[in-house]
Amino acid sequence: MTVTPPSAVRDAPAATPARSARRAPLIVGSVLAGVALSLLWSYQFVDQTIGDNVANTLLGHDAKATAIGGTAAGLLFAFVSGLAGTFTACNIAMAASIGPMTHAGAGGSPAAGLRFMLRPLGLLAAGMVIVSATYGFVGVLLGDTLPQLSTATTAGGMPVRLVQSTVVFGLIGLAFSYLGLAALGTVPEPFARRPLTRVFVLGMLVGAFLIGRPYPLFHKLFQWAADDGNPLYGSVAFVLQSLGNIAIVAALFALVVLVTRGGLIRWLSARPARTLAVTGSLLLALGVFTLVYWTVRVPAMFGYGWFPTMPYN
Repeated sequence: MTVTPPSAVRDAPAATPARSARRAPLIVGSVLAGVALSLLWSYQFVDQTIGDNVANTLLGHDAKATAIGGTAAGLLFAFVSGLAGTFTACNIAMAASIGPMTHAGAGGSPAAGLRFMLRPLGLLAAGMVIVSATYGFVGVLLGDTLPQLSTATTAGGMPVRLVQSTVVFGLIGLAFSYLGLAALGTVPEPFARRPLTRVFVLGMLVGAFLIGRPYPLFHKLFQWAADDGNPLYGSVAFVLQSLGNIAIVAALFALVVLVTRGGLIRWLSARPARTLAVTGSLLLALGVFTLVYWTVRVPAMFGYGWFPTMPYN
C-alpha cells in the first residue's frame, strides 16, 4: 500500500470561481452548524456532569472542594483537569485539527497512517506547549493582576474573567473561521504549501485556549500556581493541562484509524480536494461556534445583547 505524501495536498488545484460556487453550500452548512452548536451547547452538562465527575473519579475526591496539596498533587491535578475539560466549550474546537492532521500526514495502511500521524500530532503538541508554557510562566508572575483571576464583575454582573474569555475566544474563533474559509478556497491560504505549519499554528491556537479559559477546575489550578509563586511550576502545570486536553481526542482518532484499518486515511488522501473540504468545514463550523458562543451567547447571559436559549440552559 502506498503512502500519499504531503506534496499531494500542496499540489491541489487552485480555487476557481466554479469551485468556489460549488463550495458555497458547504460554507453555508458549516456556518449554520456552528451557530446551531452554540445554541444547543449545555455548559452545565459538559462542565459539571461530565467534567467534574471525570475529575472526581480520576482523583478519588471532590476536585473542586479539596485543596491541592503540594507540587506533585498540583501537577497531577493539572493533567486530570485537562482530561476532564476535553469537551468544554472552549476546547471543543480541538476536533477541528483532525482534518489538517490527516492531510498533513496521510498514509495508506493503519500502521502507516499512525506513523505519519505522529509528526503532525507532535507539531500540534509543540504549538500548544510553546503557548501554554509561556502563559503559565507569565501568568504566575502577573498573578491576580490578570482579569482571569479576578473576582470582580462588570456593572451588568458579568465576571471580569469572562470578559477576558470573550475577547480571547472571539479572536480564536475568527482565526479558526479564516483558516476554514482558506481551506475551502474563498480567501487567501497562508499555508497552501506548508500544511504542517498549519497544524503547528492550530496547536498554538489550542494552547491559547488557556488564556481565556474560565473552566472552574482550570481557575483553581491557575490560582494555586499563582499562590505558589514559582513560574516554572506554572509553566509545567499549564503544559500538562494542555496535553491532557488533547489526549482523549488524539486517542479517539488513532482508534478510528485502527478500527477502519486505514480506511479513513485512504478515503481522505485519495482526493486532496476532499481532504481540504473536510478540513475547511470542520475549521469553519467550530470557528463559528467558538465566535458565536463566546462573543454573543455568553454576554447575552448577563444582559449584553440577546441570544435564544434552550429550556435546559
